[in-house]
Amino acid sequence: MYSIFVFTHSTLRWLVLAAISYLLIRSCYGWLKNKPYTSADNNVRLITLIIVHIQALLGITLYAISPVIRYFLTHFKEAVHEKEFRFFGMEHSLMMIIAVTCISIGLIKSKKKATDKEKFKTIAIWLSISLLIILTSIPWNVGEFTANRPLLRGF
Repeated sequence: MYSIFVFTHSTLRWLVLAAISYLLIRSCYGWLKNKPYTSADNNVRLITLIIVHIQALLGITLYAISPVIRYFLTHFKEAVHEKEFRFFGMEHSLMMIIAVTCISIGLIKSKKKATDKEKFKTIAIWLSISLLIILTSIPWNVGEFTANRPLLRGF
């Protein structure tokens, strides 16, 4: 079961990144070109929010069942000094929760804006912040402990 969740969470990150990037580009274009905010824009906003929340739920589930997290929590004093355990036990988890919160706030706030330009601007700003947090918090396959991590995991 754990491997299915890891596979799904790892694979879904690409859809999350694609959805956020697409909505960000669409929002920047709408904001800078003074385009009308259409139902298609709203649908992309909703779909992105749903995908991000599904990924967050998968991440929370993984946090609850992961042997890495179990070790981190039961051996906290030692594990906090080990990069891999600290990254997954604290850094990745906390930063992704912050990113999901920023995405949620931005996409919800945009709904309440009076003008189309303000809607696009709100989405663009909050998604830019969130995307930066996400990109710096994904365990890319570079560095000491992530060098052998695949960008697309199998079962």
